[in-house]
Amino acid sequence: MRHGFEARHRAPRGLPGLLVPLRSRDFRLLWTGMSTSLIGDGILLVALAWQVYALSGAPAAMSVVGFALSLPQVVTLLFGGVISDRFDRRKIMLGTDVVRGAVLITLTALSLTGVVQVWHIVALVAVYGAASGFFGPAFDSLVPTLVKDEDLVQANALDQFVRPAALQMAGPSLGGVLIALGGSGLAFAVDAATFTVSAACLFLMRARTAVNPDTPDMSESSVWEEFKAGMNYVRGNVWLWGTFVAATFAYLLFIGPTEVLLPFVVKNELHGSAGDLGLVLASGGIGAIAAALIVGQRGVPRQYMRFIYITWTLATLAVAGYGMATATWHLAVACALVNGLEAAGTIAWATAKQRLVPEELMGRVSSVDWFISIALVPLSYAMAAPVASAIGVQNTLVGAGVLGAAVTFAFLYLPGMRSPKQVVVTP
Repeated sequence: MRHGFEARHRAPRGLPGLLVPLRSRDFRLLWTGMSTSLIGDGILLVALAWQVYALSGAPAAMSVVGFALSLPQVVTLLFGGVISDRFDRRKIMLGTDVVRGAVLITLTALSLTGVVQVWHIVALVAVYGAASGFFGPAFDSLVPTLVKDEDLVQANALDQFVRPAALQMAGPSLGGVLIALGGSGLAFAVDAATFTVSAACLFLMRARTAVNPDTPDMSESSVWEEFKAGMNYVRGNVWLWGTFVAATFAYLLFIGPTEVLLPFVVKNELHGSAGDLGLVLASGGIGAIAAALIVGQRGVPRQYMRFIYITWTLATLAVAGYGMATATWHLAVACALVNGLEAAGTIAWATAKQRLVPEELMGRVSSVDWFISIALVPLSYAMAAPVASAIGVQNTLVGAGVLGAAVTFAFLYLPGMRSPKQVVVTP
């Protein structure tokens, strides 16, 4: 039986509470593998940007790579959500880790032998992105099966705590060091090793999720019916579809410029090193961890949708700080604000979904969330370089932050957004 969000809106207090889910062996393995691969993802953020800008100093090349990485993920996300409700989620995640690890091994060989070209990177990251589209929904659906119901909030809080520490702090910092020691090839190799660890952890898990014998066959019609059920539920709840659409346009405005132009600013405008880029990204991790601890201690305000939208609006506005920076430490401060405020809103958003979305629809709602939210991210990557060329790098970043913040805040005033209710819609 689901409880109202307001009745249990406070997050677990203190770090010990975050560690409670680790008493489950399978969750402990999942968490270890996830944390390790997230460090690898952080390494990849720096290594990929540094390799691309070493081959081509123009932001256009990074735009193409970002487009190639994100578009296949968007394409596979919805199908990945249905698949995660049908088959062993552990095996799905294991398969995606094997594929992504193979991509990175290939990229390592190309980079270390000095034959890598931009088109190699574009082709390989497209495969990487397609595999990633299956991983997210499977992970979101697997966690509730590994921990007790009363430990779910702590499990999600632990994820929000570890993710920035690995992805934005440890990973980018290590990536900068590895590039300084052995170039991007060494960084790709270490990232490939992290997927090996993640795959090993998934292999050792005892948990198995199988198809329910009462579930209809995996036919085209049944898949379509399940997909429609998820979409009908989202369409009937303004707080869901409104937030998804708000994220779509906000991400269109600032994801591409941030991912494409921030490394360019560090390397070409401020003449920094790979280590400087790593430190800037690591500062974002510090901000996110601080936000997770604060929200974990103080809980989420009763007016949680206002809290979500205000924090996300301020986070997007802080992107403008990238365009106004004249020193690396300015970028670090802006990055800490962007990621800290984003994390605070995300914790509240994850809790809201858990409280209001029926458990049997969580996998599909999660995949729809990802799909709609990042649907225009490939276009954002594709537009970043041409827009920057037309109006300048700094103006692009400032405009992205200001316009993105305005769009985000406007969606708070959709009818019903500030007082969400659970509306169950049957297919």
